[in-house]
Amino acid sequence: MIYLHLQPIFAARGIDKPFSFLIKSGFTYPTAHNLLNNKLSSLKLSYIEKLCDCLVCEPNDLFLWKPDKNKIYPENYPLKMLSDRDSSEEFRKTIQSIPYKDLLLASKNFNKNKIDDVDS
Repeated sequence: MIYLHLQPIFAARGIDKPFSFLIKSGFTYPTAHNLLNNKLSSLKLSYIEKLCDCLVCEPNDLFLWKPDKNKIYPENYPLKMLSDRDSSEEFRKTIQSIPYKDLLLASKNFNKNKIDDVDS
C-alpha cells in the first residue's frame, strides 16, 4: 500500500509545526488535517504539485510503499524505489555525526555548485 510520507520531509526542512506550515502554504484546514493524518482515499494532482513546491521535493519523495507481507515481489518491482528509505532520524544522526568544519565545507561547496549550475 502507498502512504503519504511527509514527516521525514518536514523534519529535514526543520518544520516543527506541519499543520501551520500547510495552512500558510495555502492548504485548507480539512485538507491539511487529512494530509497529516493519511486520511485520504485520493490525492489531487494540484495538491501533489503544491506539496512539492512548498517542500522543495519530487513527487516520489512524498510517498512510501509498504509491500503486502503475503506477497513476493520481483527484485525489479517498480514500487520498491518507494520503500525502505532512510528515516529522518537516520538523516539527523548522519548530519550530527559529521564534524562541524566538514558541514561548513560541504555547505560552501553545495552553494558554489548551485551558483555554477545557474550560471551554466
